[in-house]
Amino acid sequence: MDAQLTQLIINGIAVGSIIALAAVGLTLTYGILRLSNFAHGDFLTLGAYLTLWVNTIGVNIWLSMILAAAGTVAAMLLAEKLLWSRMRSLRATSTTLIIISIGLALFLRNGIIFLWGGKNQNYNLPVTPALEIWGLKVPQNQLLVLGLAVLAILGLHYLLQNTKIGKAMRAVADDLDLARVSGINVDRVIFWTWLIAGTFTSLGGSMYGLITAVRPNMGWFLILPLFASVILGGIGNPYGAIAAAFMIGIAQEISTPWLGSQYKQGIALLMMILVLLIRPKGLFKGTI
Repeated sequence: MDAQLTQLIINGIAVGSIIALAAVGLTLTYGILRLSNFAHGDFLTLGAYLTLWVNTIGVNIWLSMILAAAGTVAAMLLAEKLLWSRMRSLRATSTTLIIISIGLALFLRNGIIFLWGGKNQNYNLPVTPALEIWGLKVPQNQLLVLGLAVLAILGLHYLLQNTKIGKAMRAVADDLDLARVSGINVDRVIFWTWLIAGTFTSLGGSMYGLITAVRPNMGWFLILPLFASVILGGIGNPYGAIAAAFMIGIAQEISTPWLGSQYKQGIALLMMILVLLIRPKGLFKGTI
């Protein structure tokens, strides 16, 4: 295999790892809460900036990621309390929810610019040399991103398949009203949904900051690949979203020699359109 192509695939796997983590949160919030959250990318940005803020005051980068995840979860739970729970009680339409989420995205992005400025920033980390593996130069941060993503995905699998809350989440995703009648604590499921979504999204943002600069629009530029992953993977299916995210990440990076980096996100849109034409429900079965 051509060395350049192999290098692009490695880059695509790293990007796919980040898209996968954030797409898990997005597909869960839709599958369980029926919310198409266009502010999701900006919560990813918030996670990256909270990591930056904690790291630059001298805290270890790994502890910074954990604290940033806690802060992002708190912000999502605040949005749930102030916005989404009220909208559900009013039985707001999906169009209303989308408009509110876009407004929330703008609020978050401009709040980040107000607090941290608009310029590109980087974590306070020592420069690490790239590892040479089979003649390829692989940045250590990309390997860390992939390793952390795999651990997070394995943790999610265990939670969904082997715990009571995971089974309750699957029941609520199938039929919320039936789950409530069956005695499932729906409010607890909603809390866990935001906890998982916030943690995974924040980790995605923190790890994106490891391989690129931290900037206010980083999450907004990822919103198209995120939604493409959710739709390709079957709406509400976290495993499908993860698989689709890696497909999109690799396809985007492989396309750069021909299309240039400025058009690579169009690949995600093209893949989404082609799949919707052939399989409108996505490549995999929807819901958890």
